[in-house]
Amino acid sequence: MKSPRHLSRLAPLLAAAGLFVSSLTLPAQQPPAPDDLVGFTSIFDGKTLTNWDGDPRLWRVENGTIVGQSTPENVVKPNSFLIWRAGILKNFELKIDYRFTSGEAGNSGVQYRSKEMPEVGKWVLAGYQADMDPTHQNTGLLYEERGRGFASRPGTITRRIEGGAAKLIGSTGELDAIKAAAMKPSGEWHTYHIIAKENVIMQVLNGRVINLLIDDEPEKRALEGLLGLQIHQGPPMRIEFRNVYLKTLP
Repeated sequence: MKSPRHLSRLAPLLAAAGLFVSSLTLPAQQPPAPDDLVGFTSIFDGKTLTNWDGDPRLWRVENGTIVGQSTPENVVKPNSFLIWRAGILKNFELKIDYRFTSGEAGNSGVQYRSKEMPEVGKWVLAGYQADMDPTHQNTGLLYEERGRGFASRPGTITRRIEGGAAKLIGSTGELDAIKAAAMKPSGEWHTYHIIAKENVIMQVLNGRVINLLIDDEPEKRALEGLLGLQIHQGPPMRIEFRNVYLKTLP
């Protein structure tokens, strides 16, 4: 199969994840060796929420982790975010560990290239999100909070075009195999690696490329914005984050 012209733009992102592109469909692979942190900067000191801003009823630091927790007394509505205030994300790589510690309850996400929505509420963001949940119904989804919704589903290479259509142009592998390799039981640590370069975004989960989006919808896409961590409205939940590393790309 001849490689389409789009893949020339994807090659640097795929290479960063240890993949070689020769066709639209990426072959099943063993997870690559853990990447190093050369060029990355820690943006969470493990002790305080310095440079982070969120509802103090919901967010705290505990045992070296960022903890987001809702309770029957502290109900979340609408979805609330812990926002990183030390910069704007444009072209970047982000690595972050997360785990749910509330059984099967909850939903969360890493929000990026996002904007605030003060008309909706304080600490509310809209934009791209690497979705996650303890039962993996939505884990790996590239979701657009308060926007286009399901931007790129797990296992897919998707192109969004003007007018809002989503075109499937390839696969990152067989979905069941990806889920089996990349999605661990609730309570275990997972690692998201998000790479964004201009209008191309790739999400890697536990060493597996979970999806890739080419956003060719100029009026809807975002090329820069805020970083945030989500705690979802609904039943009481608890999620933890650690090892938050950011690298700026040219």
